[in-house]
Amino acid sequence: MEQTVTSGLASANLKSPIGDLRLAATEEGLIAVVFPIETKRTYANARGSVPARMHLDAATEALKEYFAGKRTEFKDLTLAPAGTAFQLSVWQALLQIPFGATRSYADIARAIGNPKGVRAVGLANGRNPIPVIVPCHRVIGSNGSLTGFGGGLPTKKWLLAHEGVSTPALL
Repeated sequence: MEQTVTSGLASANLKSPIGDLRLAATEEGLIAVVFPIETKRTYANARGSVPARMHLDAATEALKEYFAGKRTEFKDLTLAPAGTAFQLSVWQALLQIPFGATRSYADIARAIGNPKGVRAVGLANGRNPIPVIVPCHRVIGSNGSLTGFGGGLPTKKWLLAHEGVSTPALL
């Protein structure tokens, strides 16, 4: 199902070491970072309102700093992801994973008080609409293996290496 949002939206492309990212924001905050290989989420070119543009500009600058090695966290950004209460709890837990660290899906399940919800955590992680900023790339398998990632495993490996995390070779 293709998601197209146009009302009150500001969107822009950002050239990055992992490809051209598409960012989108509303007056409430940043709603999306879309990888080049994603085809189900699209955001029309939109100038948006002044508040939406401010959120978009702040996120664009923050990502530029991150890719340049000058930023390790995004706590100053206003985020407005759309999701269920469970998804939002998982994404909030992801925000607690420090730069250069990883957690397993089981770790996240325990962190949100649902230790048996590992599979559901994986699904919520995969639906994170604001990757990189909400660092779903920092979640790996319990055995240390790289697992699925919306931007592709080479992108996940690049992001982790950028943060100084050693990962197994991709096959």
